[in-house]
Amino acid sequence: MKIEIMSLGPLGTNCYIVYQDNQALVFDPGGEPEKVKTFLSANQLDPKAILLTHGHFDHIGAVDTLRKFYEIDVYIHQAEADWLEDAQKNGSLMFIGETIQTQKPDQLLTPEKMTLGNFQFEIIHTPGHSPGSVTFLFHEQLMMISGDVLFYQGIGRTDLPGGNFEELKQSIKQNIYTLDKDFDIYPGHGPKTSIANEKKANPFIPC
Repeated sequence: MKIEIMSLGPLGTNCYIVYQDNQALVFDPGGEPEKVKTFLSANQLDPKAILLTHGHFDHIGAVDTLRKFYEIDVYIHQAEADWLEDAQKNGSLMFIGETIQTQKPDQLLTPEKMTLGNFQFEIIHTPGHSPGSVTFLFHEQLMMISGDVLFYQGIGRTDLPGGNFEELKQSIKQNIYTLDKDFDIYPGHGPKTSIANEKKANPFIPC
């Protein structure tokens, strides 16, 4: 399995394309849908779904273009089922003074193990940055897509509507730091890191 990282949209959000054989999953397409389409086409990949770590505006800007073009479903946690349509809740009006909205999600996520196409992964609920933040775990590959929960020597903001530092701290300590230390972490912004690195050096949530 391979992973492509693209920095997209108004805040340079990490969009991830996870792929193997001729199938792909698209995570957090924050904008610039033509870049995603170009990569998928160049590698002859058939996307199976768009998966969102959470519903903030900088993670959803290319959702509708890609959904319509590929006729695929969009997944988000049930706690943020109405965020995609609501520019107040997804923060676009507050932060960039314009409306970023998409149609409602096709599917709602709950904590479970899931199979989509050739991919098997686990969804864990990791609130704190937002109430519906989730992390996608690929156990066999020892990698996770964490959204804005945990960064390289950083953590997601908790001063936004629905944010809660104690929830975020609990999500990281109980749901992420307890996993295999060799898990690679692919965050919503910035470079990848690992559980081992963050348990050792994260100044906000030390082990």
